[in-house]
Amino acid sequence: MKVGETSVPGVLLVEPDRFGDSRGFFQELWHERRYADAGIAGPFVQDNISLSGRGVLRGLHLQHPQGQGKLVYVLQGEVFDVAVDVRVGSPSFGQWTGAVLSADNARQLWIPEGFAHGFCVLSEAALFAYKCTDFYNRDTELAVLWNDPEIGIDWPLDDPSVSDKDAVAPPLSAIDRGRLPVWVGEA
Repeated sequence: MKVGETSVPGVLLVEPDRFGDSRGFFQELWHERRYADAGIAGPFVQDNISLSGRGVLRGLHLQHPQGQGKLVYVLQGEVFDVAVDVRVGSPSFGQWTGAVLSADNARQLWIPEGFAHGFCVLSEAALFAYKCTDFYNRDTELAVLWNDPEIGIDWPLDDPSVSDKDAVAPPLSAIDRGRLPVWVGEA
């Protein structure tokens, strides 16, 4: 397994080992000790899965308080996955990083608490899965505008399909800083 830093500290790109032959392949999606040694310790308490068609964009979402670290990956298809640092006081506040995740490349992205997360589907459909370090809580859910010009995410879609809720999410600068997580040092 290879684990590398992205352009935003704390967000990690994971490339699990995959063993294949003419019959197919074998891959571990999660191994507690190996991931803990790489800085992804969990504990994970909830697994989620979503199915979306080409052009769907979901995000940018987070919870605070009761933040969720997320280990995300694609079981079928391909997505462009994004994490945005929204921790007040962080040296990388408002910065984003993105990666193409697919069933073929088997990459995973580790997104710690304090980051907004979103993805868009590049293939005909995508089966997207993620492990979460805390339970979903509607009362602590926050959204940041997916195309916030101050963040400047370079989405690979011109006219994505977004939910009504995501379409009217506020830009990061309009969210009361008291509602956002606070940076407490190294990610």
